Amino acid sequence: MNNLEVTLRAATPDDEAFLFDLRRATMDEHLERAGEPTDERAHWERLRYHYNDAHVVCCGSERLGLFKFARDAHEWTIVQIQISPAWQGRGIAAHLVGEFLREADGAGVPVKLSVLKGNRAINLYQRLGFQVVDTTDTSLQMQRG
Repeated sequence: MNNLEVTLRAATPDDEAFLFDLRRATMDEHLERAGEPTDERAHWERLRYHYNDAHVVCCGSERLGLFKFARDAHEWTIVQIQISPAWQGRGIAAHLVGEFLREADGAGVPVKLSVLKGNRAINLYQRLGFQVVDTTDTSLQMQRG
């Protein structure tokens, strides 16, 4: 991660504009390729989905992205992970997901996620041990553990 000190903090209503812009910047190309809506309403719905589980990825006071995850007794879910294009390629997502997986291993629970087909994040997830367990027309359902 090139000596970045990355932290997570709970998202607040003050983060919504940043998170909306982040979603558009990181997801529009994937959504368009999948034939999914990219209008403002669709982005706001997805942004607010599991909002209580949303964490802003920070380096100092600078916001770098979003890591949204949910935990229950039987499995953990990576709901969304988005890193600002200016910060991509520095291992931030790999670090965050890796830490999450170590915690899940310690708790003895599997981790699942859904990723749009064609998203380059699939390579990261496969490197981290995720396997495809189901598919839809537009996405892969993956699980590890």
